[in-house]
Amino acid sequence: MSIIKTEELTYVYSAGTPYEKTAIDHINLQIEQGEFLGVIGHTGSGKSTLIQHFNGLLEPTSGKVYVDGEDMWADKSKLRGFRFKVGLVFQYPEYQLFEDTVYKDISFGPKNMGLNEDEIDNRVREAARFVGLRPEQLEKNPFELSGGQKRRVAIAGVIAMEPEVLILDEPTAGLDPKGRDRILGQIKEYHQQSKTTLLLVSHSMEDIARYAQKVLVMNQAKVFLHDTVDNVFAHAKELGEIGLSVPQVSRVMMGLSEKGFPVNPNCYTVQKAADELLRVLKGGNANA
Repeated sequence: MSIIKTEELTYVYSAGTPYEKTAIDHINLQIEQGEFLGVIGHTGSGKSTLIQHFNGLLEPTSGKVYVDGEDMWADKSKLRGFRFKVGLVFQYPEYQLFEDTVYKDISFGPKNMGLNEDEIDNRVREAARFVGLRPEQLEKNPFELSGGQKRRVAIAGVIAMEPEVLILDEPTAGLDPKGRDRILGQIKEYHQQSKTTLLLVSHSMEDIARYAQKVLVMNQAKVFLHDTVDNVFAHAKELGEIGLSVPQVSRVMMGLSEKGFPVNPNCYTVQKAADELLRVLKGGNANA
């Protein structure tokens, strides 16, 4: 069952002016409930504009957006409810922190939902646990925390609203490799435990290959590819032609295959490539 569906979705910036630009153009898309979707595309491809339609931040110029089978814009009085269903974490979300304690920042969304204090407390502590914040950190001022910890506070604030869909726009931007791996690992664990539909917008092909189940590729305001990770990254040449590339380890495996080594070229993570090379070294069947 699709949790998000678009029909001929189009959005035009500055319509009717000399600066008019079509950011997304007749997008027809279905995102299934519970899936982990990676969203990729070069700058200006339309991916950020697209995800802002999923929780009603932008109103379509034309076309429709359905969430849980309901037309988001059929009754504007219901928009607030849709924004609780679809949580969006912007790039560098720590810049939006404003309360004097971590607890208050995480509880801001649940309070706006009109929940009682016990439910708010449960949600705050559960969200903090999901993102790896310790109980004693809840009483700290968020501005005393490290960059990675601030990022986790901001993500927890959206998780605490228990959205049916969680969208993360470049959640690891600006973090060191260790901080990136920690946050992505926690996001994967959250997805596995909550069964929430999760969209990860990223420039890192390696991250998408490692964590996502399906991939949406945007190019020039349109959907270029939307399929499983294996099927999308099998289009290495086409991705290169639009300024994207498969993960580095994939190019290594493809190169080995082209030179006649009996390896499966469709390996998109370091672990898969290592397993494949070990299989070959042990004399395993190439089609195993």
